[in-house]
Amino acid sequence: MSQSAPLAGVRIIESSMLGPGAITTHLADLGADIIKVEAPSGDYIREMTWPIVEGVSLMHLHISRGKRSLVLDLRNPDAVEVYLDLVRNADAVIEAMRPGGLARRGLSYERMREVNPRIVFCTISGYGMTGPYQNLPSHGIAYDAWAGVVQPEVDEEGFASMPEHASIGIHAGPLFGALGVLAGIIKARETGQGCQLEIAQSDAAAAMDWLRSETWKSYERPEDEVTGNKSDNYERREPGTAGMKGGVRYQFYESSDGHVLFMASEQEFWKNFCHGVGRDDLFERWPGSKYADHARGNREMQRELRDIFKTKTTAEWVQFGTDHNTAIGPAYTPKTVQDDPQFQDRLPWLPGDRLGCDQLPTPLKYLDADLPVPEKAPTVGQHSEAVLRDVLNYDDTRIKELREAGALG
Repeated sequence: MSQSAPLAGVRIIESSMLGPGAITTHLADLGADIIKVEAPSGDYIREMTWPIVEGVSLMHLHISRGKRSLVLDLRNPDAVEVYLDLVRNADAVIEAMRPGGLARRGLSYERMREVNPRIVFCTISGYGMTGPYQNLPSHGIAYDAWAGVVQPEVDEEGFASMPEHASIGIHAGPLFGALGVLAGIIKARETGQGCQLEIAQSDAAAAMDWLRSETWKSYERPEDEVTGNKSDNYERREPGTAGMKGGVRYQFYESSDGHVLFMASEQEFWKNFCHGVGRDDLFERWPGSKYADHARGNREMQRELRDIFKTKTTAEWVQFGTDHNTAIGPAYTPKTVQDDPQFQDRLPWLPGDRLGCDQLPTPLKYLDADLPVPEKAPTVGQHSEAVLRDVLNYDDTRIKELREAGALG
């Protein structure tokens, strides 16, 4: 671990199952010491989803990278005492599973506070610790479906299916959780008092999609109080991104070798585009409003733009946007974006020979600090002895006693 890493010196104890463990992945990437405490059987994340890379799931290789694995059988009172020893010198404990799992093993927040008043205790779960769904079993897509982020598709035979989509809740929940944990640690280091917090991945999915939900809520008010944009003559559009569908100056267009997203919603961008392609007549005919004018429904303009955009490659249009100060971006798939020069400049792959598979790095960049290159996700109990010796200063006799008592599985 690089000592110049932003979270060097932060130690977090994690008890997790499956995807919610990503809450500490973000912190490990920034240099925190993450000790993943596992049951003797281990977290079955190693077998979940696809692809399976040399016998281990990509999910585990990514989410558990940079962490250390310690096996403790928390059904054993001696193992519970070891856990409390870890808590004594930790900054935070993460319960990334159904709420109350640790408390049922004798590791409630109250008991942890007895040994470390500064401890920050965070529970991350599917639907949270309250509400009628708190005990409802679930997986990641449930939170996006609940929040209205992803809608079912129905085929010609009437069967519903999941469309391809970006997962929101399982990624946003851990990210919000990591933010909350860091806020708690800052407060604890200043005041000497820890805190307890919780985050639901379903809540996070809804929060990330706030614009659509809040638009619907706003539209419940009278139309003389909540209107559309000035450029639409104050007519209400469909909520959120649905209102983009009829756009013309803000729309996808086919290039000679792919697609681009044209975003000349500001009058200045539109004027620069028209001048750059030698079509000042388009601006004279349809100058538009100063801001947020998408020229909705203008099929005549759309036909003109369709023909213009087919004359250059996607890369040429991106360069045109830079040269003429107008908003044009490339449109890719999760596969093709990897070939883009901006992607290659900003997101260099973490090496597969180190991590078990090629992985994307954290998007955070510190200009005056080195971030550690993560270690490969651990096997079950890979670091048990090292953690007991280096973190807790247990000697051979103590470790032998724990093994004989069954505390280490």
